[in-house]
Amino acid sequence: MRTIIGVVVAIFVLFFVIPIVWLLLATTKSAHALIIENPFQPGSIGDLAANWKQLFDFQDGAVTSWVGNSALYAVGALIITLVASIPAGYAMALTEFRFRRLLLVLTLIVMLIPNTALVLPIFLELNVVGLIGNPLSVILPMSFFPFGVYLTYIYFSTSVPRDLLAAARLDGCTEFQVFARVALPLAAPIVALVAFFSFVQNWNNFFLPFVMLPSSDGYPVQVGLTSLLASTPAFNPSSAGAQSVQLPTLALATVISVLPVLIVFLFAQRFLVAGMTAGGTKE
Repeated sequence: MRTIIGVVVAIFVLFFVIPIVWLLLATTKSAHALIIENPFQPGSIGDLAANWKQLFDFQDGAVTSWVGNSALYAVGALIITLVASIPAGYAMALTEFRFRRLLLVLTLIVMLIPNTALVLPIFLELNVVGLIGNPLSVILPMSFFPFGVYLTYIYFSTSVPRDLLAAARLDGCTEFQVFARVALPLAAPIVALVAFFSFVQNWNNFFLPFVMLPSSDGYPVQVGLTSLLASTPAFNPSSAGAQSVQLPTLALATVISVLPVLIVFLFAQRFLVAGMTAGGTKE
């Protein structure tokens, strides 16, 4: 058994940890040193500073705009997701209304549809109302998060005592007050879990903003990386010139693109663990 565990750990290190270590070390090297030196030999602070300058000088600071756009799209969609998903999950779990079961089934079906399959019909819809190229063309579709609705539905169905909600109603609370003052505070772990999954999905979304935003001024950082890739002579020899970037600079851009997700995870992991175990038992 120990041998099997050791083999699994070794495979994990080989395929996941080693590439990440190489990527981090690559940001501290010059393009020449990256090729001729030991792959796992650290570079220098000077080379890291030079790579940083080259990255943020690219296209007159386009990377800064891309990161800001990513934050706008991800946070904007996150706010709408929470405002819509949490009440929707609560309503489907704890209230009775017409077509409730049908709505739940449709939510599950939409969860199974790949997001890329929905981009074309969404593009046609937004094109009719003239939103293509507008930040709302990215924010609104990303705000539709059926997985968040389903998570909150499961939580409210299994982990919130109905007697507690009934007692609040007997005390004179309206249905909205029952939700806002009783159910929502109890659901803090699942709200954090939905927020994390939504933020990660929104931040890493590539295909939707690539289709919806014709101008590079509106690109999020994930789409902006394609411009950097096209300007790297190692991948596109015809890009050599004043605006070209080197492999270490591209590696630094990749690290920066995933850094916000890592920071959010580190600060939210306590809530994420609570959210993942929530709903595991019936109250």
